[in-house]
Amino acid sequence: MEIEHAAVKHPGLHVFHGKGGGFFKRSIGWMLTAKKRGFDALILLIDRDRETERVRQLDLAQAFEQVEFRRALGVAIESFDAWILADEKALTKILGRPVPTQKTPEFIRRPKEACAALGILRSDLYHEVCQVLEIETLTERCPDGFAPFAQRVRDLER
Repeated sequence: MEIEHAAVKHPGLHVFHGKGGGFFKRSIGWMLTAKKRGFDALILLIDRDRETERVRQLDLAQAFEQVEFRRALGVAIESFDAWILADEKALTKILGRPVPTQKTPEFIRRPKEACAALGILRSDLYHEVCQVLEIETLTERCPDGFAPFAQRVRDLER
């Protein structure tokens, strides 16, 4: 399986023109681009970053029937960094020291700072944590962002 990745705000992306917010239009633009390039599916993930409208925009794009293309769109609440904090067993294993359960990761106001306080820097340990975290733990601890995204990814297998 070959996977390509790009920033959501890639400068070469042809953004969909029509009604809807910016992330809705970008999502549709990515679907059209992926379809045109012959991809099998699109997985797109953004951070909410305290902009609650982003969730609605990606939900609308996920349900947009005018573009027939397999996709799993998701919004990490508040950011992908909160998902890193969801599995204290994975953190304990990677950091080599006990890490207490983080209270409701999706409600942590500044998850990037919380990760840094634990000694987790994006450039070095995020990948390692993601390799060992338990998906079911993440689904349970992050029900507003990760759980729906994970279900959409599972639905791609059908």
